[in-house]
Amino acid sequence: MRMVDLIEKKRDGSALTNEEIRFFINEYTKGEIPDYQVSALLMAIYFQDMNDQERADLTLAMVESGDQIHLTEIEGIKVDKHSTGGVGDTTTLVLGPLVAACGVPVAKMSGRGLGHTGGTIDKLEAIEGFHVELTTEQFTKQVNEFKLAVIGQSGNLTPADKKLYALRDVTGTVNSIPLIASSIMSKKIAAGADAIVLDVKTGEGAFMKTVEDSRALAKAMVQIGNNVGRQTMAIISDMSQPLGFAIGNALEVKEAIDTLRGKGPADLTELCLVLGSQMVVVGGKAKNLEEARKMLLEVIENGKALEVFKDFIQAQGGNPAVVDQPELLPQAAFTFEVPSKESGFVSFIEADEVGTAAMLLGAGRATKESEIDLAVGIVLHKKVGDSVEAGESLATIHANTENIQQVLEILYKHIEFSAEPVTPPNLIEEIITE
Repeated sequence: MRMVDLIEKKRDGSALTNEEIRFFINEYTKGEIPDYQVSALLMAIYFQDMNDQERADLTLAMVESGDQIHLTEIEGIKVDKHSTGGVGDTTTLVLGPLVAACGVPVAKMSGRGLGHTGGTIDKLEAIEGFHVELTTEQFTKQVNEFKLAVIGQSGNLTPADKKLYALRDVTGTVNSIPLIASSIMSKKIAAGADAIVLDVKTGEGAFMKTVEDSRALAKAMVQIGNNVGRQTMAIISDMSQPLGFAIGNALEVKEAIDTLRGKGPADLTELCLVLGSQMVVVGGKAKNLEEARKMLLEVIENGKALEVFKDFIQAQGGNPAVVDQPELLPQAAFTFEVPSKESGFVSFIEADEVGTAAMLLGAGRATKESEIDLAVGIVLHKKVGDSVEAGESLATIHANTENIQQVLEILYKHIEFSAEPVTPPNLIEEIITE
């Protein structure tokens, strides 16, 4: 088999066979095919797309390029959740204990963040002593006991995806539905979940800026998951403005605790209930979404979800006292209010730019080598549709420096107002099951 034949075949719009896809993935992972030929094939895929079978075959070939995690010793249907990311996206910290409290095992592998704020692991490490280094035996035992564990990503999980992603990044082929979908789904499948719930973001703070593009990506991932034997469903949710109020690692942990108490922001709470209901249904603990939602509300009201969170923190070396004493989380040296310069209604909060402002404070990573400041960030006090008076605080900046002029400028430039009442954006755009 010759790589040039595969390039020409896909260039001309024909579908690649499973054997051809496996040849390309296996040989490239071993270093037998040069980057320039793979770049040509990626560009051909970018322009010619892939059919459902090709996408499933590409995903499984990437899964089988490295280690696979087998969760057979964990009791029950293991459900994973993946978000395509955004600003203030604290859902995993809420969903893990919430769904686990309903009896669904959440055996999660998470990463660190590159961008606005840290990833799930960075946020959890804002809790003193918390660690994600667990042996397979410890991981299995913890999920069986508490229904929840979070570990860091394995070094040799989907090595083909790591190589392809690095190449896509420098060849203008990142924004391709089959390549994005297979990249995300290969990691989820290799991590061993039986069922997968996807939160595909749309809007200014999302990778996909339009509902149409988000729908295409969601459908592609759902089809891949179902085609390879994992029950998969997706929700398209709004990321035109930050989710919740907090943007920053320790600040988001506190917001997650508030949400598990039933006192969190309305949008974060609702999204977690929608996603959590899907997870409880595919996890086999409820017959339908209505029953699942009632179960989730019950474990918030009776405090069971919060108890699971405490047990989870303690099991992974963290101090569970932070749940009742959030002041034990890292605290910034300075706080600054951002007073509104006008009265009216908030009409637009550009999520990407608010995320950039938080990153400039140190809440995120500009490069892989950047150090995160777990204490800093921004807490919004207004969301789109809210009324505001001149002089009223739009947000609080948590900083470890007094030099916040650039952050203030970004916030003032990217929070917009209207004299007329404004309708908030739809939080849930669509639910996709096939």
